Amino acid sequence: MIDLYYWPTPNGHKITMFLEETGLDYKIFPVDISAGDQFKPEFLAFSPNNRMPAIIDHAPSDGGEAITVFESGAILVYLAEKTGRFLPRDVRGRKTVLEWLFWQMGGLGPMAGQNHHFAIYAPEKLPYAINRYVNETNRLYGVLDRRLAGRDFLAGDYSIADMAAYPWVVPHKRQGQNLDDTPNLKRWFEAIKASRNDRRRLRLTPAPRLIPAGPR
Repeated sequence: MIDLYYWPTPNGHKITMFLEETGLDYKIFPVDISAGDQFKPEFLAFSPNNRMPAIIDHAPSDGGEAITVFESGAILVYLAEKTGRFLPRDVRGRKTVLEWLFWQMGGLGPMAGQNHHFAIYAPEKLPYAINRYVNETNRLYGVLDRRLAGRDFLAGDYSIADMAAYPWVVPHKRQGQNLDDTPNLKRWFEAIKASRNDRRRLRLTPAPRLIPAGPR
């Protein structure tokens, strides 16, 4: 059983996508970031950067005590290695998936996140900041579009790289982006969106509010 500490944001959706794809048993513990749940000591005990998602794996592959993992990219790699899915075993394939996973972690996620903040949530609308991050998001969409030319997915077969990037493209309209400008990206996005499990991947399963937890 995987305990998933989650809120319905792009980073949270990455992990539900993986869990639904693989059929792993999991239980969601909502971390209401608007209420400050991420700062509670019991959550910080295993997610020290006060960010969700985080997981507790009660059945790790080594058969030992429960394992905690924080940071969405690390969680995806951990789960891929646990299940043997969505991360190639060969050195070249693995390298390529990890390149695009970390590209998302270091680029698309943070820049689109700043886009959301300054365009939607900031109490003062700063044109310089809004334009900077809308333009940088546009540049990164262009990187994706060029990568997906002649490819179905970012790194060969469907992988954790695609799972990491897709939720950050879902709010493309809020980011000031038009997918018609990036036809390869649009094709990739629509293909994943249309997959039969998409509705389940992006759901928030009813579960208790955040409770004290740790390795157990």
